[in-house]
Amino acid sequence: MPDVAKIFPSDRHALAQVDTLLAAEGIRRDPNLDYICGIYEDDQLIATGSAFGNTLRCFAVDHGHQGEGLLNTIITHLMDIQQERGNYDIFLYTKIKTARFFHDLGFYEIARVDDALIFMENQRDGFTHCLDRFQREAAAISAPADPAKPVGAIVMNANPFTRGHQYLISQAASQTSLLHLFLLSEDASLFPFAIRQEFVRAGIAALPNVVLHASGPYIISQATFPSYFQKDDDAVSRSHACLDIAIFQRIARALGITCRYVGEEPFSHVTSLYNQIMQDELPRTGIDCHVLPRLESAGQAISASTVRQLLKDGMEKSAIDWPQLAQLLPPAELDWLQSPTAGPVLRRLAAADEVRHH
Repeated sequence: MPDVAKIFPSDRHALAQVDTLLAAEGIRRDPNLDYICGIYEDDQLIATGSAFGNTLRCFAVDHGHQGEGLLNTIITHLMDIQQERGNYDIFLYTKIKTARFFHDLGFYEIARVDDALIFMENQRDGFTHCLDRFQREAAAISAPADPAKPVGAIVMNANPFTRGHQYLISQAASQTSLLHLFLLSEDASLFPFAIRQEFVRAGIAALPNVVLHASGPYIISQATFPSYFQKDDDAVSRSHACLDIAIFQRIARALGITCRYVGEEPFSHVTSLYNQIMQDELPRTGIDCHVLPRLESAGQAISASTVRQLLKDGMEKSAIDWPQLAQLLPPAELDWLQSPTAGPVLRRLAAADEVRHH
């Protein structure tokens, strides 16, 4: 078996070879990678693969060496790395033409986007177990069902949780008999999941028909979605939305969800495009898509991006505008941000190059 070498982010020559190898397969290096490896013949890279969190991605084998089992060697190495990390539920994205290869290695299809992309995992019943958890969490809700109203859903990141998020949830809850609130649980945001979950839970405490779910790995976040299969950012957003819809349709069927709520998006082009695709595609699956107006403050829609920018600017100037933030955040979250406990998050915001979505 050929040796597999780790490729370091500082090795520009090796990364250039990775990019060349990937380009030959019509893909580009994903910006979200935390481990890259390769197989060399002399000094020439002939096979590569990567990981991000518990996902495998960016595979390519030189055309002159295909059929030699190199991809199998790369995958075996990456699975060993995942085991060392303590990750046993592994996910990957692949093109249709290579799906059979990964199935033979023990991966199972979760969803696909047309003929372009397949999302797979190494646990045969992983998705089923996640659906079972969602159902158990919903069954624990004691609010009486109103048969005249539909069962709805919201997916949000809440990075951080704002008065705008709280307003969106309350509006959707008033229109539904039961509202499933899926909070993205991937810890790739400036505000960690545990903190976001705490404030969302407090924000919905007065809404008995809302059930909060940690999304798990099946509701795809921007951080984990593979951008390397698409040629431009809009193509990435379209594929992301279509894959999300394919997976969400299965979740909705299991939970009886017939409508999904999103807030209108006046600031982010990516989110606006995503919303438009959901409005076009969700009804084709039997799920209504409702875009609700954003709550405003001082004549402007409340945005988590605005909150992050205010905090970043305030940290850089050593003068955070707490009165303005009080108009955007629930009181408990505002109090937390002013406490010493929030120090690591505020420092992370200050150090970030970019805190807005585009």
